[in-house]
Amino acid sequence: MAGSWDGSYDPGSQSDESHHFERSHLEPIYDSFVCPLTKQVMRDPITLENGQTFEREAIEKWFKECKESGRKLVCPLTLKELRSTDLNPSIALRHTIEEWTARNEAVQLDMARRSLSLGSQEVDILLALKNVQYLCLKSRSNKHIVRNADLIPMIVDMLKSGSRRVRCRALETLRIVAEEDAENKEIMAEGDTIRTIVKFLSHELSKEREEAVSLLYELSKSETLCEKIGSLNGAILILVGMTSSKSENLLTVEKADKTLENLEMCENNIRQMAENGRLHPLLTQILEGPPETKLSMATYLGELVLNNDMQVFVARTVGLALINMMKSGNLQLREAALKALNQISSFDASARVLIEEGILPPLIKDLLTVGTNQLPMRLKEVSATILANVVQSGYDFDSIPVGSDHQTLVSEDIVHNLLHLISNTGPAIECKLLQVLVGLTNSPTAVLDVVAAIKSSGATISLVQFIEAPQKELRLASIKLLQNLSPHMGQELADALRGTAGQLGSLIRVISENIGITEEQAVAAGLLADLPERDLGLTRQMLDEGAFQMVFSRVVRIRQGETRGNRFMTPYLEGLVRVLARVTFVLADEPDAIALCREYNLAAVFTELLQSNGLDKVQMVSAMSLENLSQESKNLTKLPELPAPGFCASIFPCLSKQPVITGLCRLHRGTCSLKDSFCLLEGQAVEKLVALLDHQNEQVVEAALAAISTLLDDGVDIEQGVNILCEAEGIKPILDVLLEKRTENLRRRAVWAVERILRTDEIAYEISGDPNVSTALVDAFQHADYRTRQIAERALKHVDKIPNFSGIFPNIG
Repeated sequence: MAGSWDGSYDPGSQSDESHHFERSHLEPIYDSFVCPLTKQVMRDPITLENGQTFEREAIEKWFKECKESGRKLVCPLTLKELRSTDLNPSIALRHTIEEWTARNEAVQLDMARRSLSLGSQEVDILLALKNVQYLCLKSRSNKHIVRNADLIPMIVDMLKSGSRRVRCRALETLRIVAEEDAENKEIMAEGDTIRTIVKFLSHELSKEREEAVSLLYELSKSETLCEKIGSLNGAILILVGMTSSKSENLLTVEKADKTLENLEMCENNIRQMAENGRLHPLLTQILEGPPETKLSMATYLGELVLNNDMQVFVARTVGLALINMMKSGNLQLREAALKALNQISSFDASARVLIEEGILPPLIKDLLTVGTNQLPMRLKEVSATILANVVQSGYDFDSIPVGSDHQTLVSEDIVHNLLHLISNTGPAIECKLLQVLVGLTNSPTAVLDVVAAIKSSGATISLVQFIEAPQKELRLASIKLLQNLSPHMGQELADALRGTAGQLGSLIRVISENIGITEEQAVAAGLLADLPERDLGLTRQMLDEGAFQMVFSRVVRIRQGETRGNRFMTPYLEGLVRVLARVTFVLADEPDAIALCREYNLAAVFTELLQSNGLDKVQMVSAMSLENLSQESKNLTKLPELPAPGFCASIFPCLSKQPVITGLCRLHRGTCSLKDSFCLLEGQAVEKLVALLDHQNEQVVEAALAAISTLLDDGVDIEQGVNILCEAEGIKPILDVLLEKRTENLRRRAVWAVERILRTDEIAYEISGDPNVSTALVDAFQHADYRTRQIAERALKHVDKIPNFSGIFPNIG
């Protein structure tokens, strides 16, 4: 049985190197010191009834195995049965072993001390470090001896060795020396030791990195050292990075994570972790910490800059807790909560979380409460900022009650109160509250409620006045709001801007600033473009203030590439072109408008802009402008002056002969040009308009077709207009528009144009054989509006699909 003992039990077993140290004694080892079972020097020798001595734990295990296997209790050395399992301590032997061990360990430590020098051989240093490890693992009391022998500073010095093996062994040794020994840890905290250890963390994927993080984990169990570790620049950042590494050793990641958990004992470390993306400890303190800690952590959260994902995480974790804090009677706590909520409300997704957690009612209460319980103005500004952030999320604010009478954010009295605040606070809060209204009016449904409230409060004039605000952010917010309102109250805004206060001039100055292209300029141009285009008074005032000349120069500079583009260039250019187009809507009533169009050759400008590929609004507005200009051509064409007939010709008409005048416009029968009479036959305008008839955007197609239709209008030579379209290969595209039936407006315009084209017999004869065109006209005749059905009927007569004596509809003059 003794021969089957495998020595698997070895309470003090170490590596081969450790065994070497145990065997390397100054004094010889006596056989009586060695346990027959473990082959190791005994620590707690006991004697059996037969006088044999063993290590206590080893013999106890032997007895247990005998009992579990059903064997007789025998002495493992003699194999003779034992009557008793009594274990008698060999106190004298134990004392002798302890004295012998102490003498040998002292010698071993002295040998290690002599070897721990950067001048020693690598092999000697490695053996010395392993010796120290072995002794410390063997007995905790040896750690006290190592400390008293001043070995710790010597081991620390080994971290500067040029040998990686020595550095790794030194880190490992320091960890073993520090384990469960506060005094040893304190010694390691002296000087630059911690800094040196942290430096090893930057050794990517190395054994030193693993050993360093294991050592730091052990040291971080001390609160004093936690503060020291956290105070080292970059230590927490590196540890946080290790915990999120995908390539790091899993054990190393775990140790780094546990180290950070230990470092949470210090509030300053928690702040550093939050700054470096590890927010959970800080949020836990906000949820579970004592009041003073909650205040401290919420205050710090308000100072952090968080990315979008972090904002959502924080909102979900502590959003409700922060909302409850902002309801507190403690002003400091409310301020901390408001500033933290401000930081996590700027992203749409996190703002939605806060809305669902109930942030709106207390926010509105904070803003609207007056009297003794009202917030200081600086905090009202924060509340207004949060509300501005929240309303940008696009949430359905109609469904969220925010007042005691179930009012919503867009209820008339709430909007009235916000408008009152806007008129009675400082620029900072005014700006944020205007941004709130901007956010609300971005919603197609909420904007109608806000418009109604503004009209009922008579606040239009006061809102327009902010265009002149010296603060750029305030001015921008006001212009954004007015642009959102303009589709619903454009005439009111135009009336306000036409006043003598100078807001129109301020708006024009914003657009004309020579500072590149800013968001404010783009929005201002959009606002001016949205105002009613046929408001003659507004257009005249713009003419008087030189607005159109400025807009023209800006358009030219952009088209020539002189103005550097950015993300606001497209809306800015679209706004400028729409503003410039205003002048073409008042040509019949304003001679100065005609003069301006001639001076700057706007017909050529709009013709060129037809080719602004990718800018649908620019192409559409340019086509609309050309339609307006072309309609005036018949009024601006100079008709030839024929000489009066002579005496003979008046008596004998047969002798008279009309003079032949060359160079006249085929369409208008007079002297035309693109610049002076806006005739589309010049500058390839017709061809460019025809090219837009296959555009993907129906509005662009409709505008182009409307402009082309001026070639077929009453007051011009329609037959020549058809010929011009034939030459520009425009007949088929017009027919295609009719066949596609994309919108009702397009069908109405296409039917009108096709009827005019079919007045030419040759074309009517050719088209009469196309069943698709006939079917489209029949469909319009049957299903379109009253006016279009009449026109479709005439078109069907041209292709003999309806007899001319048909009296379905009355004759049209």
